Amino acid sequence: MRVLVTGGAGFIGSALVRHLVLDKGYEVLNVDALTYAGNLASLRAIEGRNGYSFLHANICDRAAMDQAVATFRPDRIMHLAAESHVDRSITGAADFVQTNVIGTFTLLEVARHYWAGLEGAAKDGFRFLHVSTDEVYGSLGDEGLFEETTPYDPSSPYSASKASSDHLAKAWHRTYGLPVVVSNCSNNYGPYHFPEKLIPLTILNALDGKSLPVYGKGENVRDWLYVEDHARALDLIAERGRAGETYNVGGRNERRNIDVVRRICQVLDRLVPADAPRESLISFVTDRPGHDARYAIDATRLETELGWRAQEDFDSGIEKTVQWYLDNAWWWQPLRESYDGGRLGLIAEKTA
Repeated sequence: MRVLVTGGAGFIGSALVRHLVLDKGYEVLNVDALTYAGNLASLRAIEGRNGYSFLHANICDRAAMDQAVATFRPDRIMHLAAESHVDRSITGAADFVQTNVIGTFTLLEVARHYWAGLEGAAKDGFRFLHVSTDEVYGSLGDEGLFEETTPYDPSSPYSASKASSDHLAKAWHRTYGLPVVVSNCSNNYGPYHFPEKLIPLTILNALDGKSLPVYGKGENVRDWLYVEDHARALDLIAERGRAGETYNVGGRNERRNIDVVRRICQVLDRLVPADAPRESLISFVTDRPGHDARYAIDATRLETELGWRAQEDFDSGIEKTVQWYLDNAWWWQPLRESYDGGRLGLIAEKTA
């Protein structure tokens, strides 16, 4: 099996690449532009292995993508390359439109022309997996779950750009017959997560005795998915998912943000005791503009049709995650030097 992965130096992408190479023995070409969130150190475990190769390129570069696909001749393209942080999208939406919309369009066109030239079993077996987010569905109330048929209602520039790319992917299936499968996942966490996101930022700030910022009252709810469970799901969807279908991937682990932060504090206090309980570091800050109240995924289709199950619940996953950060300062320390955990996504107030 030959798999081209875009964004394979990112958080979810690197987990997927490690799974495909180490657990499945696939040949993998990792295409990544190495923006701030791309980190080849996340792939140290497979560096130099036969069957793994890396291409430093931007998915918006049509010529580079055409050459990569024509040379590698993948059986699958698994597309994860994206700008993904909501806060950054608020003040820098152009990058999100360029990468997430134009980049996806470019890849779909490259894949369409490549697929059109395949024959027989190679053509029948080809898949293009477009990896997306549950944020395209907008916000839930206190009840209910996101299903594959939930209408799109994005709230941020990030989720709007991902919704746009989802629509492109599905249209390329309906119009051109390209065998596209789409996945929409809940919030991921785990090892190798860039420290601008809630869980790694909380872990590292707590270790440093810094403030633990929580937006609003901390009552926003997310469904947490351990990244290695997600990687297994993506491989399964690409292998057995039906072309033209969407598969939601969720951990069935709903938690309020404030409860996530408190749980991390409790785990750290047990593993690395401090002079005072780390919950005392929590500070409530001005809420994010357009902050969705609740996300929760119904993963029934993935579980019943493809037989996937999450192996980690939130408590086991957060234990593993905290321990990983304690054991791997070599990975995150250089990132903390370039990003100190400062607030992103603030909109300057207009002056009279």
